Amino acid sequence: MPDQGLEDVASALRAAYAGGPIAPLRGVLDPVDATGAYAVQAINTRFWQAQGRRIVGRKAGLTAKAVQTQLGVDQPDFGVLFDDMRVADGGRLDPARALQPKAEAEIALLLGADLPDPATTREQVAAAVATVHAAIEIVDSRIADWKITFADTVADNGSSAFFVLAEHGLPLAGLDLYSAGMVLEVDGAIASLGVGAAALGHPLEAAAWLARTLAARGDPLRAGDILLTGALGPMVPLVPGNHVRALVGGIGAASFTYAAD
Repeated sequence: MPDQGLEDVASALRAAYAGGPIAPLRGVLDPVDATGAYAVQAINTRFWQAQGRRIVGRKAGLTAKAVQTQLGVDQPDFGVLFDDMRVADGGRLDPARALQPKAEAEIALLLGADLPDPATTREQVAAAVATVHAAIEIVDSRIADWKITFADTVADNGSSAFFVLAEHGLPLAGLDLYSAGMVLEVDGAIASLGVGAAALGHPLEAAAWLARTLAARGDPLRAGDILLTGALGPMVPLVPGNHVRALVGGIGAASFTYAAD
């Protein structure tokens, strides 16, 4: 696609945050065009940085094989986490800031060292982790009715919106991320169940994929970055007033309320 076409797609996605969801991009962006989709994501990342938004980490998406199959791809994707996407643990998210949000529980990693190697291993990731946190990602789509392809979600910054990081994290040593059970509660009722292995077979493997991918693109993960390693169970649609809590066995809990202050 010519550069102007990519710029037009990026502009349309930015406008959708305030103007409402737009039609799927498949008329202008092939559903499996990773190069074009990441180019659109990069255009908007640069635009938002110029507006003063600060990058605080990355998210891995499509880490479940079932979701990859659904979208006809054989790889995860990634998106950018900005400082203004973070919701305080126990805090509130105003529904006016979202379009068609859904919540999913994840394991987050806070890095204590850079990961610049394009061949980063799971062991290198483990050595770089400062703390492990329970987390909630509030995903959203600027594409109408979530009718997304791989290119749609990548271009749309990984269908990201907000995230909650448990205030207290734990050192990695002694934690079992692989078999850690997850319960996502909405208004006190169980809404989603899962396990650490759902994130690309292991949350550290999802993080290693992210580290390798970004290093190869010349934009490696750095100390202080927050990594969301992928959903541990099915995502849950939100309605105003919902109180959401994610509990990850042996790691902790995080929560927020989907309501105005």
